[in-house]
Order: sequence, then C-alpha cells, then structure tokens
Amino acid sequence: MTLKRMVADSRPLKVSFEFFPPKTPQMEEQLWSSIRRLEPLRPAFVSVTYGAGGSTRDRTHATVKRIVEETQLTPAAHLTCVAAPRAEIDEVVRGYWEAGVRHIVALRGDMPDEGAPYCAHPQGYASTPELIAGIRKTAPFEVSVSAYPEKHPDSPSLDSDIELLKRKVDAGAGRAITQFCFDLEAIARLRDRIVLEGLDIPLVPGLIPTTNFRSIRRMAERCGARVPAWLAQLYEGLDDDPETRKIVAAAVLAEQVERLSALGFDNFHFYTLNQADLTYAACRMLGIRPTQPSYAKAAQ
Repeated sequence: MTLKRMVADSRPLKVSFEFFPPKTPQMEEQLWSSIRRLEPLRPAFVSVTYGAGGSTRDRTHATVKRIVEETQLTPAAHLTCVAAPRAEIDEVVRGYWEAGVRHIVALRGDMPDEGAPYCAHPQGYASTPELIAGIRKTAPFEVSVSAYPEKHPDSPSLDSDIELLKRKVDAGAGRAITQFCFDLEAIARLRDRIVLEGLDIPLVPGLIPTTNFRSIRRMAERCGARVPAWLAQLYEGLDDDPETRKIVAAAVLAEQVERLSALGFDNFHFYTLNQADLTYAACRMLGIRPTQPSYAKAAQ
C-alpha cells in the first residue's frame, strides 16, 4: 500500500494519544504545547499515564482534570493495582468520575522499585481483572487494557496472556491496546488469535516514535519488546545527530503506519512521549485532517 492509497482509503480511522504527567514547569509547557498541537486531529481519546506504585497519582489526576476542563478531548486515566489498598483505589476511581472522566486504562502496573517482582498489596486488587471489576462496580466506566504481541515479560506464554485477556474482557474491558512492538506481523497474529478465541474486543496497535533510540531500547528491555537488528543499525553513529534521528524516526513510524493499515488495522494508539510532531505527521499520512477546536469549555 502506498502513502497515496492510504490517504485515499475510505475506511474510518481512529487514533488515540498517550501522554505522561509533567514533573516540572518546563515539562508542563511542553505537554500542553503537544496537546494543543494534536487536539485538532480529534482523537478518540487521550490517555494519561500513572507511575509505578501510583507515584504520579496527583499529577495524573491534575492533568486529566485540566484536559476535561480546558479542551474538547476525551481523557482516559491510567490506573494500576500496585502499592495501594482497594479503598484508596476506589476513592481515586470515584474522584475521576466526579471530575467528568468516563474512561480508565486499567493495568496491573510495575513495582516502585525497578525490576522488583510484582507483589499484590495485601488489601489491594491482586490482578487487572479484579481491578476492572472494582472500577465497573463503582461506576460504568469504559475500560481499556493492555496486550503484549510478544508476551508479557512476567508471563509464561502467549497462551497465558490470552487467558488473562479473556478474564479482563469478562470483567468488563472493552478495548486492548498493545505494548509498542516493531514486529508488526506479531500484532496481526495476536489480533487473529483474539478473533479465533471469540473475544469481541478491538486490538489497537501501540506505536512509539524512536527518535531517542537509547531510551526506547531501555524501555523495550523492561517491557519485553524485541528491538530488531535493522532498527538498531539505522541509528548507529547518530548519538550526536538529533536532526538525522528525527528523520529516521519519521521514516520508521511512516512505514509502521503504512504496513499496519495494509494489514487491516484502522485504530492506532500513539505513545507520544509528550512530543507532537511525529505523531501529527503519522496521522496526516493516515489521511486524518485537523479541524479547528472549540475552546468553549475554557470560557465556562
């Protein structure tokens, strides 16, 4: 499929964007510059991450609340099981509903100490399916969950991952978003497996710009995503050449979008890293055109 055919494709496409809560005033300025840049693309939703052990809980809540109040975007708040009792997590859930949030991305989460094995809080939710059930018991949220085309690093097998996904769907999940993955055929195989298992849930590929390749490689090691040799070779010798890295990253992201579209995917989730340019360009290649947003909320 050529880029020209992609733009002409009549399939309705949906995109969503992920952001992380800022730690400093400078990072907050960058975040909101990215949000304003991407808002006219009218994503289905935008998600805001939640740090290990809930370490960014207050900043996540503040970011989501501001998105509700000041933009036309539909926010989805991340929520994890880690390091908190059920009562505390339920309180967070109720707070999101009261703030106007209607969508939660429910995750098991990672321990605050990097590399430590997962250990459920004694009074907490032991697993993602339990967390989803608790969320849905509190209020009728839309719930998205994660999926791993190359197997979750803590899982014994892809079969175990599928069984867990079934439990998530039974608990009330309505969408699965993949961990970023450079083996696009693995994403397609996971989608086909989900269909064969009779799970009525869309699988949305997660895509990430690779401009900061060193950082991406570290992230990939933690989440079990394989970094192919060809991708590493593209960035050889470019550590001190950020402009060329941007061009390479744009080409890689364009190819991913093109190939996934050819494989029949029409929903895409972009891990923006709080930077807008490459995500914006990829959306334009999908034929998504910006519209002028209304800022009526901010005036209320």
